[in-house]
Amino acid sequence: MNKTFHTLCAIAAFLLSAVPAWGEGHKDAIASILQQIEANNPSLQANKQLTASQKAENKAANNLPNPTLSYSHLWDSDDKSITVGELVISQGFEFPTLYATRGQMNRLKTIALDAQATAFRQTVLLQAKEICLDIIMLQRQQALLDERLKNAEDLAAMYRQRLETGDANALETNKINLELLNVRTEARTNRTALNAKMKELLALNGNQPLAPGRPFPDGQTPAAAALGLTDYPAAPLPANFSQVCDELLAADPALQALDGQRQAAAKQVSVSRQGWLPQLELGYRRNTETRHPLNGVVVGFSFPLFENRGKVKMAKAQALNLDYERENAVLQASSALWQLYEEAGSLLQSMKEYRQTFRQQQDLKLLKQALVGGEISMIEYFVEVSIVYQSKANLLQLENQYQKVMARIYKSRL
Repeated sequence: MNKTFHTLCAIAAFLLSAVPAWGEGHKDAIASILQQIEANNPSLQANKQLTASQKAENKAANNLPNPTLSYSHLWDSDDKSITVGELVISQGFEFPTLYATRGQMNRLKTIALDAQATAFRQTVLLQAKEICLDIIMLQRQQALLDERLKNAEDLAAMYRQRLETGDANALETNKINLELLNVRTEARTNRTALNAKMKELLALNGNQPLAPGRPFPDGQTPAAAALGLTDYPAAPLPANFSQVCDELLAADPALQALDGQRQAAAKQVSVSRQGWLPQLELGYRRNTETRHPLNGVVVGFSFPLFENRGKVKMAKAQALNLDYERENAVLQASSALWQLYEEAGSLLQSMKEYRQTFRQQQDLKLLKQALVGGEISMIEYFVEVSIVYQSKANLLQLENQYQKVMARIYKSRL
C-alpha cells in the first residue's frame, strides 16, 4: 500500500513539474497556429497558384512569335506537266533590344506580384490572429461568467433554505433565481460563441487539426487551453511611434506592390517607345521553277505605322497614374497607422484606470458575507455585484480591442 502511494506521488510530482515546461511551449501558441494556417489555408494555396500563373503569363508575353512554313505548288494552264514548287520557312521577331527591356519590365512585375501575395498572406494571417485573440477573450469571459454563475447558484441554494425556514421572502428568492437564469444564459451564449470561434479558426486551417496535432472527435472542437490560447502575447505600445511608423511603411507589402507596379509602368513607357522600331523576319526560300532548284534567304521588315499609335501616350498616363496612387497609398497607410496608435494609447489608458480601480474596490467575497450577515440588502448587493462584473467584462473587452489594434499596427510583420 505504501509502495503504491509513493509511486502515485512520484507520478503526480512528475506531472506537476512538467506543467511549466508545457506552459513555456504555449507562449508562442498564436505564432505556431499562424504557421499551420499558412501551410494549410485553401485561400493562400489558391493565391499561390494564381501568382505563379500570372508570373508565367508575363514571361510568355516576351516569347518569339511562331515560325511560319508555307508551300506553293503551281502548274501551267496549257501544259499540266509543267509545275513549279516554292517552299518558304521564316521566323519573325521584334527588335532585339525590345526583348531585353520587356524582360526588365517583367522582373519588376514579378516583384509586384510577390508583394501582392505577401499582402494577401498577411491579411489572412491577421484574420486568424484576431480570431485567436477573440478566443482568449471569450475564454477569460467564460471563466468570469462561470465564477458569477457559481456565486448565483450558491445564493439561490441558500435562499431556498431560508425561504423554507421563513428567514427570506419570495421576492428576494425570485430575484436571485432571475439573476441565476440571466447568468446561466450569458454563460451558455458565451460558450457557444467560443465554440464558433474555434470552428472558424479550424476552417482557416482547412479543417485540419491544429496543435497539439491530434485529431478531435467528429462534432467536437479543441479547447482553447489545448491550443495554448489562454494568455495574450506581449504587445507594448512604443513611446516614439515616428520611427516605428517609418519602418512599418517601408515593410508594407501593399506599398511595395504599388512601387513595383509603378516601376514596371515606367519601363512600359520605354517598351512602347521601342515599339516604333521595325519588326524583322528572316527565313529560307526554295524555288523549283527551273531545272535546278533555287535556294535563298528571305529578309523582311514590318514598319509599325499604325499599330503603335497612341501607345506611348497611354503608357505615360498609366505610369503617372501609378505614381499618384502610390503617393496617396503612403499617405493613407501612414494616417491609418497613426490612428491605430492613438486608439491603442486610449485603450491602454482605460485599461490602466480599470486595473487601478479594481485594486481599490471591495472584494466580492466581502459583499457576499455582508449580504449573508444582513449588513446590506439584496438590492444593494446586486447593484454592487453587477457593477463589479460589468466592469470586469469591460476590461476584458478593452484588452481584446487593444490586442487587435496592436495586431493591425504590426500586420506587416506577420
